[in-house]
Amino acid sequence: MLKTPPAPSVPAVPPTSGHPEGVSNDEFRAAMSRLAAGVVLVTAHEPALAPDGPSGEDVGMTATAFMSVSLDPPLVLVSLREGSRMDDLLAEQPLWAVSMLSESQRHIAGRFAMKGRISDRLLFEDIPYVRGETSGALLVGGALAALECRTDQRVPAGDHTLVIGRVLAARLPSADGGPLLYFRGRYRHLG
Repeated sequence: MLKTPPAPSVPAVPPTSGHPEGVSNDEFRAAMSRLAAGVVLVTAHEPALAPDGPSGEDVGMTATAFMSVSLDPPLVLVSLREGSRMDDLLAEQPLWAVSMLSESQRHIAGRFAMKGRISDRLLFEDIPYVRGETSGALLVGGALAALECRTDQRVPAGDHTLVIGRVLAARLPSADGGPLLYFRGRYRHLG
């Protein structure tokens, strides 16, 4: 009869930032900064408040927590800070889009990641884009790929909402260059 050896003991790490167990916010951020992530621009069109009022507004948000979930059906996931403008909008508006930014679009990523920024209308002003036929959301020109999605599920997860979207349309423009990456707190490119 074989005996299973006891599992090695793992020393407990004392909490350092108010969490009753586990890692501190700073330790977690530092560890996760070592995972390279692709950078996308999530967009949606906020409908007009009144039928006879202004035509609504385009909204954008830089995200690095974006991934493919399923091939059949085609599903993607984006993580949104709970209570952010995009989180609130996608709770009401089920159609949205994602533009996968190229290494030459660092300025776009930085612009839509700013806290306390000016209106999104002004941020889109000098960026080439087309309006998605399926979602009505803006698709950034020069992006490596663009997906138009409809929210399938919203899952609360700590201080974020995981939005799972069914991909309704995909565009593969002939963009040059590689992907824009985020690593150790900075935008980077391959090479």
